[in-house]
Amino acid sequence: MAAVPSAVLAPAPARAARFADLPVLGVAVVWGASYLAAKEITTAQTVVAVLVLRFAIVLPVLAVVGRRKLRALSAAQWRGAGLLGLVLSGIFLLETYGVVHTSATNAGLIISLTMIFTPLAEAAVTRTAPSRGFLAAAGLSVLGVVLLTQGGGFTEPSLGDLLMLLAALARTAHVLFMARAEVVQDADALSLTTVQLGAAVAVFAVLAAAPGTGPSPWEVAAGFGAGEWAGLLFLSVFCTLFAFAVQMWAVRRTSPSRVSLLLGTEPLWAAAVGIAVGGERLGALGLVGGVLVLAGTAWGRRAASPARTE
Repeated sequence: MAAVPSAVLAPAPARAARFADLPVLGVAVVWGASYLAAKEITTAQTVVAVLVLRFAIVLPVLAVVGRRKLRALSAAQWRGAGLLGLVLSGIFLLETYGVVHTSATNAGLIISLTMIFTPLAEAAVTRTAPSRGFLAAAGLSVLGVVLLTQGGGFTEPSLGDLLMLLAALARTAHVLFMARAEVVQDADALSLTTVQLGAAVAVFAVLAAAPGTGPSPWEVAAGFGAGEWAGLLFLSVFCTLFAFAVQMWAVRRTSPSRVSLLLGTEPLWAAAVGIAVGGERLGALGLVGGVLVLAGTAWGRRAASPARTE
């Protein structure tokens, strides 16, 4: 569950790029593990409260570190980042409710369809036809998702599977908005992320105060044991602060294609952690489906971005 938008990366010497590989791969690993972590500490009644706690922990740190550049943002940039934050809040709500109602393995693999949806949506917006190779890869991924959600035999997809599919579409919209909203394109990455997360936390706080949305964040925090706090801190510190710090550090040390391939292994780690740690089982159909999703998204990335990895 990626917690911050990816920075725009520039090409760099091959040695520096290789040096950046392990930390960036580490981001993919913790993002992959985040689905199981969120599932372990969240119920359908505590989704909003957990989201408030998760991001309220890291938001003050980001605000203090980037306070100078935050003050440099224009009013238009604040408004643009705030609107993106509203979309981001929808993504996290869909993802967290989704993972509660499906397996961590399914969640990580279905969300990877963002890598297929984004080039398709961009092609529709720019009125350019995708290549045949990309369309074939997209079809392979969709077939994989169908099989993945039918691991125990052909049945209706679960509510969680459908929510994760909506989350992948919402991620696609977020990426397109960021790429096409001129007002935020020159904004500092840390400031942009901080404002977006601040807007998302505001949405979660309003929802938490509304009747019928479950216990308050304070009640949930008071009921957490050591295991739940460890999971929450993992989501906050590693999946947000660590992930953002690595992306900022790697920004001048690697290439966009290299980072894309490394971060694109997130669903693989989600499946590995879900099966090895969470004891989840895919079944024969689900296993074939998971392999097809991974193959299709990898093929789709290459077909959509033909530049060679350094």
